[in-house]
Amino acid sequence: MAETALDFIPVDGNAVAGDLSGLFARDVTTAMICCGGCGASAEMGSVRVYGGAMGSIFRCVTCDTIVVRMVRTPRGFAIDMRGATHLLVRA
Repeated sequence: MAETALDFIPVDGNAVAGDLSGLFARDVTTAMICCGGCGASAEMGSVRVYGGAMGSIFRCVTCDTIVVRMVRTPRGFAIDMRGATHLLVRA
């Protein structure tokens, strides 16, 4: 099937609400995270996590690069994944 101009019309984030709810309703500890520092992949459940009152720091098991920062706020969670190239959540 050929792509048309209609295939490139942007929609808002509500259009992927179903996909997002399916993603975040899973056990993310089995998701594979790829480190932006060394390229190693590991399950989220195996990364080293350091935590405290300010939040959690997730570090690569191979090179110790920070791959995720997570903070719980009164309004929800703030997640910074600048240290990861991608996160693969299996269906």
